[in-house]
Amino acid sequence: MATYQVESIGTVVGGHTRVQDDYQAGVESVIRLNEAYPLETLQGIEEFSHLTVTWHFHLARPEDVQLHARSPRGNPRWPATGTFVHRNHRRPNQLATSYPRLLGVEGREIRVTDLDAVDGTPVVDLAPYFVEMGPRGDVRQPSWPGEMLATYWLDASKRP
Repeated sequence: MATYQVESIGTVVGGHTRVQDDYQAGVESVIRLNEAYPLETLQGIEEFSHLTVTWHFHLARPEDVQLHARSPRGNPRWPATGTFVHRNHRRPNQLATSYPRLLGVEGREIRVTDLDAVDGTPVVDLAPYFVEMGPRGDVRQPSWPGEMLATYWLDASKRP
């Protein structure tokens, strides 16, 4: 297998303080761009409502990776599915992609909400979200992701 090295472009500051499976909405955080990048690398980004952010599960350990089929969240009601059907830290490169709402930019600080990464998370890449680059045609999925994620984007203050 080919290997590659990736350096973070920034860090998540604030926001979530612990890893959790649900209640990700309504939390503001900052993506602090590393000083190695000139301010003009963000020029024009404030015109977009959402970002595409790729980040590393930095609190995960290499031994957390699981290369076999398993039920999501260990729930036997949901079918066993392969590693590349899950969106968690058990993936080989322990990377995630999120689509937070952009609230504002001040210098190298990009203020967002609904970023499901925790304080201290290394950000590998970011870009504006282009509608034209999103899914084309009908989107389909089985019922279990909707059941599993029913409270994922629920604000923590509205917990049942």
